[in-house]
Amino acid sequence: MKIAIFTDTFIPEVNGVARTLKRFTDYLEENKIEYRVFAPKSSNKNIFTTHVHSITSFPFFLYPECRVALPNLLQLRDEIQRFNPDIIHVATPFNMGLSGLHLAKKLAIPVVGSYHTDFDKYLTYYELHFLSEMLWKYMRWFHHPFRKVFVPSSDTLNRLKSRGFSNLSIWPRGIDRTIFHPHYDEQTVRNVYQIEEKYILTYVGRIAMEKDVLLLPEIANMLPNNIKNDVHWLIVGDGPLKKDLGKMAPPNMTLTGFVEGINLANIYAASDVFVFPSPSETFGNVVLESLACGTPVIGANAGGVKTIIQNGITGILCTEKDITEFVHAITSLLSREQTRKVMSENGKKYAQVQSWDTIFNNLLLEYEEALEIESFQELA
Repeated sequence: MKIAIFTDTFIPEVNGVARTLKRFTDYLEENKIEYRVFAPKSSNKNIFTTHVHSITSFPFFLYPECRVALPNLLQLRDEIQRFNPDIIHVATPFNMGLSGLHLAKKLAIPVVGSYHTDFDKYLTYYELHFLSEMLWKYMRWFHHPFRKVFVPSSDTLNRLKSRGFSNLSIWPRGIDRTIFHPHYDEQTVRNVYQIEEKYILTYVGRIAMEKDVLLLPEIANMLPNNIKNDVHWLIVGDGPLKKDLGKMAPPNMTLTGFVEGINLANIYAASDVFVFPSPSETFGNVVLESLACGTPVIGANAGGVKTIIQNGITGILCTEKDITEFVHAITSLLSREQTRKVMSENGKKYAQVQSWDTIFNNLLLEYEEALEIESFQELA
């Protein structure tokens, strides 16, 4: 099978979509499956390979990690015809996605798509909610021709189904078990960030409005004194609100900047609780990473996060934006060591069976089904 992927974000950009697609292309290379990626040229260092075609672009104002490409359709058509893919996978709904959809229709190539980001939720945070109905109308039009639309969680599937989407199928996320595991030295993290407090609470993710990160200083300040003085917060990530968050952060809150790989896994493993207030996730990769490293999660009871956390078993779900609930959950878990240990074991068992190989194998089977749908329709 030959696969062409059209996406508006790819490495070296740092976001869940780019990372997932990179893992997928790594899997394709390992299994000697031919592919081509058509993606915007990043503002950062680009990775040039024969498999990745970079297109001139500029950042999207709502989500800078997604870039708006300026594709030359004639050149893209030539590239696609030379490659002659069996299937086109459109991963994003912007210019590259539109280009992939256009070429699939013009060249009669079966096309599937994936839905990664709830842009509708983002509109509320950026005071653009009046565009919501227009956005949903566009998204329905854009995804309608796809033989299959892959979504990362059952919550997203139900949300899209209620909006009139069809041909939906769940494509979950996995864990790199060679990196995300609990076998790290906690003292290393304590030394790097000069932590002397008894407990470490951690957040990992984009520092942006839609993640509700500005709730974290409020949560930290509302903790009871006997807990507050024993806690050190690590806020891992970067984004447009980093400066604002830094101004609000109490003395026991460290903003680490971007961390990845083994160093990130070490932070997860050294933490006592992972706190994730974001209500806008279609999945929540960082939640799964934390569980794999043996750290229970306190998260918002919203989006894909609520499909990962088993409430009371691997973590605690709180009403989104409810600071009091988050404070109570943190206080409760930190004061109950045995409960944290049980949740840690449950989380590890759950996360460590979420294998990328199994997930990508299933995706290829879904591709095969999509090709059969196309063949059946031609015969009809």
